[in-house]
Amino acid sequence: MDNRFLGIIEESVKKHWDMPAFSDYRGDTFLYKDMARTMAEMHILFEAAGIQKGDKVALVGRNSSRWGITFFGVLSYGAVIVPVLHDFKSDNIHNIVNHSEAKALFAASGNHEHLDIAQMPGVSVFVRLDDFSILHASDTHIYNVWQTLAERFAAKFPGGFTPDCARFHMEAPEEPAVLNYTSGTTSSSKGVLLPYRSLWSNTNFAHKSLPFVHSGDNFVCMLPMAHMYGLAFELLNGVGKGCHIHFLPRIPSPKIVLEAMTAHKPILVLSVPLILEKIIRNQVFPKLRRQPLKSLIKVPGLKQLILKNVAGKLNKAFGEKFEEIVIGGAALNPEVEEFLHAIKFRYTVGYGLTECGPLVAYTQWDSFKPGSVGQIVDRMTVRIDSPNAEKVGEIWVKGHNNMLGYYKNPEGTAAVMRADGWMNTGDLGFIDDDGFLFIKGRSKTMILSSNGQNIYPEEIESVLNTLPFVLESLVISHEGKLLALIHPDKDKAEREALGRSALNGIMEENLLTLNRLMPLYSKVASFRMQDEEFEKTPKKSIKRYLYQPAELS
Repeated sequence: MDNRFLGIIEESVKKHWDMPAFSDYRGDTFLYKDMARTMAEMHILFEAAGIQKGDKVALVGRNSSRWGITFFGVLSYGAVIVPVLHDFKSDNIHNIVNHSEAKALFAASGNHEHLDIAQMPGVSVFVRLDDFSILHASDTHIYNVWQTLAERFAAKFPGGFTPDCARFHMEAPEEPAVLNYTSGTTSSSKGVLLPYRSLWSNTNFAHKSLPFVHSGDNFVCMLPMAHMYGLAFELLNGVGKGCHIHFLPRIPSPKIVLEAMTAHKPILVLSVPLILEKIIRNQVFPKLRRQPLKSLIKVPGLKQLILKNVAGKLNKAFGEKFEEIVIGGAALNPEVEEFLHAIKFRYTVGYGLTECGPLVAYTQWDSFKPGSVGQIVDRMTVRIDSPNAEKVGEIWVKGHNNMLGYYKNPEGTAAVMRADGWMNTGDLGFIDDDGFLFIKGRSKTMILSSNGQNIYPEEIESVLNTLPFVLESLVISHEGKLLALIHPDKDKAEREALGRSALNGIMEENLLTLNRLMPLYSKVASFRMQDEEFEKTPKKSIKRYLYQPAELS
């Protein structure tokens, strides 16, 4: 079992046989033995379909118990799983299935009805994820096997299906496990090929560094499992520890999130900034800025009591039992982070990328330094290629978590990976004297000013997003000057009966305020109102490449 990811999972399944593994929101619950049995049935189907160890199996759908079972069913068989983000368009899914050379495809309702099997000629079996029914098979034998599955299963396990029957593939560390296609924030998607070494390393780190997670604890899973952040630390970590994972089926509203947190009281919460920011900015800040709290909070003695009360309510909203909330995927709004730190809320911010499966940096909440993304984890080495006095440079990583490369893309792999194992993350940052990593932005989004200054648009946006009626923003270079694209808080404007003209006036004032706070070389010359919400990836990062000057003209 040493240093084997599937060894961890197999041992956990056997140990927690009669305990709940997965539950769908207001739906079915599967015990670990149910999960193991369904995986074994899946292996019979794979054999009938001629799927070999090392073949690819694609999986697309919203978070669900059957998604999790399929994921482990594929790996435990020895095939390579290809998780596809459920909100990719059908053409993207066709392309990914074909590019990955997937021999089988599991797709949930909401996805499968928009897919055309004729456009995926390499797929020998197409399965509906909702109930594991076969939608298409290249051979009638596959249908026959599935229709007589009960008899075949009984023949394979004549003594009954017991924990000893759960025997998983014996993997090698460098063997491919997951082929994860990136969400394409700055360019088209690439297939990141992760070995079992990376899965084991990330899971092993979670087991060592999150000792408060125990078997039987609850997780509320709201991040897309097809993204490595949620996959690694909710699904892989949770199953490895014998936890009970509750899946929220769609991008949840704060109301559904808090309802699920209160009901299940998770021990660990993973979130993207957007969820916490919506709760703080829409529910907490407005109350603190209204009378009488607005006046009372200025009184030193009362301020601490008020903040303690807010902290208590926020802790209760997330189920009270949680040890910490880990935020990843994007930067946390500075105003929100300052507030969370002031009330001693149990949060921390981590850093990773798909190519590292995903972890690079993390520090537990009580040691975390605000503004940072934690310290470099013990299985990774980081160096900053810094050509300037600010000590800001490209972040390079090396270690157990690194990918094998981009699938069938040697040029893309060579562009980021070197023969000595170092990989360029594409991010810019610096490490302070205490070893905390600070992210400044993406190297692709950094703007070089006319006088040679490096401008990090993400830093400007983080300030702009704290100003009145700004919901989110994007700063780009347009005709040699900085232009701010601003998506306003239209709901708040409607509540306060503000028309377009008044909102424009507020944004002009915001621009003046922003420029007083920023260095002269980062001055924003103008703004443009963005009526529609910015298009985002599933981890809620803005697809910046859609809003560059060429696309706006």
